[in-house]
Amino acid sequence: MTSKRKTEHRENLLLNIGLNIVVPVIILTWFSDEGRLGPVLALVIALAFPVAYGLYDFGIRGGFNFYSAIGFVSVLLTGGIGLLKLPVELLAIKEAAVPLVVAVSVVGSLRTNYPIVKIVLHKIIDEEAVYQSLHETDRVEVYENRILKTTYLILFGLLTSAVLNYFLARLVVVSEPGTAEFNAELGRMTALSFPVITVPSMAILAIALYYLVSGIIKETGLSIEEIVKAAKTDSKTD
Repeated sequence: MTSKRKTEHRENLLLNIGLNIVVPVIILTWFSDEGRLGPVLALVIALAFPVAYGLYDFGIRGGFNFYSAIGFVSVLLTGGIGLLKLPVELLAIKEAAVPLVVAVSVVGSLRTNYPIVKIVLHKIIDEEAVYQSLHETDRVEVYENRILKTTYLILFGLLTSAVLNYFLARLVVVSEPGTAEFNAELGRMTALSFPVITVPSMAILAIALYYLVSGIIKETGLSIEEIVKAAKTDSKTD
């Protein structure tokens, strides 16, 4: 019963943005001076919030999530660069590496029986209902090709994110790690990452999902309520 609740837990978007972006930005920007927390303590406290959120999310949802783990490691690497005063160029490389690692894992999974994009999509889409209808109309191959094209769209989004991450970090964070200036620039980069990186990436993802779902509707004749699991759950609740 407990594991079922964890699986069905929906993420709180406001809590996510607050603890991963807003609070760290405030601490890094306004509390990094020596007269306040100082650059080291401010960096540790600021990064503690996304780390704590990651652990909380892991505990609520249960199970190991590869992509959440990448985000968790990314935060730790940022802290390591700042606390160990490593070359600031490493931050840009690290920022670009995160979406690239995801992209590589997505491409690699295409050669296996468990393509990542298909697995994730089937957590949203009612696989049984879709395939039953596809088999009846002999359109399974068309659907598989559409999933492959959807994967390429998602890969494009990940590569776009990697490029934007790299140049944003290079342009914004230029001071030496371990300084109040570095922290302030890191906070600025974190704040800018939402409109500059997250919004375009989410737009590409939305286009990919629209392409897939509209194709399913066309090939199966099913309604959106019959395709999407969340829609079914909401209709049952009502």
